[in-house]
Amino acid sequence: MTNVRQLLVEGLSDAAGFVVGALLGYGLGRLLGLDLFASGYGPSTLAAIVLIGLFGGGGLQAARIWRTERNKPESK
Repeated sequence: MTNVRQLLVEGLSDAAGFVVGALLGYGLGRLLGLDLFASGYGPSTLAAIVLIGLFGGGGLQAARIWRTERNKPESK
């Protein structure tokens, strides 16, 4: 792969992994009854923010693992 293409794949896969993870965290928070957009910073809002951050980071790491596995040379 060319250097520009590698950087594009890296950036897009990181972004997609983070967004998908954050959306999964948001969905889980909604299922648990946490309200991200409640007024103020109550415990429910803070828990939702933490959940979204954790899942977003997990999605980013999953994207990096996927990219690493994808770029491994094939062994015969």
